[in-house]
Amino acid sequence: MSITTIGIDIGSGAVKSVLFRTEGDQHEWLAKRAERIRGRDAMTLAQQGFDAVLADAGLTRDDIDYIATTGEGENVKFATGHFYSMTTHARGGVFLDPNARAVADIGALNGRAIHIDERGKVLSYKMTSQCASGSGQFLENIARYLGVAMEEIGPLSQSSKDPEKVSSICAVLAETDVINMVSRGIATADILKGIHQSMASRIVKLLKITGIKTGTALITGGMALDTGLVSAIQEEMIAEKVTVTAKSHPDSIYAGAIGAALWGAFRHTKLAELEAQVAA
Repeated sequence: MSITTIGIDIGSGAVKSVLFRTEGDQHEWLAKRAERIRGRDAMTLAQQGFDAVLADAGLTRDDIDYIATTGEGENVKFATGHFYSMTTHARGGVFLDPNARAVADIGALNGRAIHIDERGKVLSYKMTSQCASGSGQFLENIARYLGVAMEEIGPLSQSSKDPEKVSSICAVLAETDVINMVSRGIATADILKGIHQSMASRIVKLLKITGIKTGTALITGGMALDTGLVSAIQEEMIAEKVTVTAKSHPDSIYAGAIGAALWGAFRHTKLAELEAQVAA
């Protein structure tokens, strides 16, 4: 039996939508859309993403068996069901990289490490504190102050020769550190690299706490596209002698939406089996 599902992940910074067709253990990815929120209404963007993936796949609402939301998507009125973002990122992470045994989800407002098994089942997790300067929004604020576009952050950071350490855990204090660095004439590349190293240190500590020993740690969330941060995490893994391979994926930002779509297919199948048993 073929099942067609849509997964919608509403984060703090973007809305991601994907469309999948599932038959048994085979999953075909048919369409995807991502939109930065930038002050716009997330519910409106969810509807637009839903309409867009349907149009891209040449399907209609009647062709969809299950619409699954995750993240901040509990209030999407046209959804069939909702899944916790930790479980969807775990399932989406294994779909993107079958060797993943952990997911480092770094979003606009927080970061978290999730230890998983080969099926994407959550074994343990750890999240940054609300005040931690380890989020995408913090880095975006710093980039705006430095006059650097978000897409320039990664390459600039990787060009650093003498990174400046940022020690503050609190985002407000860390921003003050950066202002002082600028006044001292510290190069932008060295400031960004220092921030990346600080963020990487926190993420790697979280991963170690979850208990992961081997395999791959897939970086997901919006910050997975920041090559400077990914590089800093890889370097921190080596420095801390963590025998885990940290990596990103070109579609890492869709991990939550993917997991929602796949869990939606699973739930739809189970509900259909229950209905068949009742009917019998």
